[in-house]
Amino acid sequence: MKLKSKVLLAILATSSAAFAQTAPAAPESTLGYNVGVVSEYRYRGIAQTRGDAALQGGVDYAHSNGFYAGAWGSTIKWIKDNSTSSAEVKGPVEIDLYGGYKFEAAGLAYDVGYLRYQYQGNTLEKTGGIVNGSYVNANTDEIYGAVTAGVFTAKYSYSLSDLFGNKDSKGSTYLDLSATLDLGNGYSFVPHVGRQVVKNSTTTSTTGDYTDVALTLNKDLGDGLSVSVAAITTNAKSSFYYSPVNNYATGKNVTVVGVKYSF
Repeated sequence: MKLKSKVLLAILATSSAAFAQTAPAAPESTLGYNVGVVSEYRYRGIAQTRGDAALQGGVDYAHSNGFYAGAWGSTIKWIKDNSTSSAEVKGPVEIDLYGGYKFEAAGLAYDVGYLRYQYQGNTLEKTGGIVNGSYVNANTDEIYGAVTAGVFTAKYSYSLSDLFGNKDSKGSTYLDLSATLDLGNGYSFVPHVGRQVVKNSTTTSTTGDYTDVALTLNKDLGDGLSVSVAAITTNAKSSFYYSPVNNYATGKNVTVVGVKYSF
């Protein structure tokens, strides 16, 4: 009986070792893609498509050592909307290029990186601006840092260039506080509050500084498909954030729905 037990244990040990050797190892890196559509593209609470839908998509690369990089794009309207009778302004697409490093320490998750907003071929500098007399090229560079504790994340962004074409706005900041709550059955709820400070944008009559709040409900439908609905509100001044085409207040309250496919 004792001998049989030893033989059985040896067989189990050998089988376990063989299974461990044949089990697939975690991938050293991953590459993912996504494509989707939203009823209106809002960024930091501000409309980028003047109330119209936007087509979006991206690619993400992540390495097991914590480094990542990616690109994401969306159709936009806000640059062309600044066309005047004397100058036609171009810039129909936003392309975000980013890279960074994620790591953990003392029970917290950290994320530091760089983000380039590339408005390919934009000529925003051809038109007049809202506050400072003129716009500059819309392309923008930011660095950011984020820390996550459980479901809560705080992220701080700092512009290394003029922010989204606003003249003399280098050094603008955005503080983002959010939580990701798993509701079960594929549902998640993400409350968010952000504070945008646009350097040198405040005058006696208006300001580019504002606070935005969003409540987003997501549903994972499986097989890479997901849907979302977001209620968004801001206190952005309509004298600063508006479309010259029809005076559309780009910071007004809105509900945005979206569909995304990841593969």
